[in-house]
Amino acid sequence: MKKASEIRALSDADMAKELEEAARELFNLRMQNATGQLANVDQISKARRSVARVKTIMNEKRAGQ
Repeated sequence: MKKASEIRALSDADMAKELEEAARELFNLRMQNATGQLANVDQISKARRSVARVKTIMNEKRAGQ
């Protein structure tokens, strides 16, 4: 999980890639939880926050342009 300052330093393409990776990780964690394979369910919350962090920064950049 990257800090907000690290995400802000990324280009738009890298930010989109970061969002895709975070969303994919969230999906995988949800599937593991559904099948009973996930030991630490707190990972889902962290992944969800990571997706939200990237989306927020992307929207901030769009609003600033």
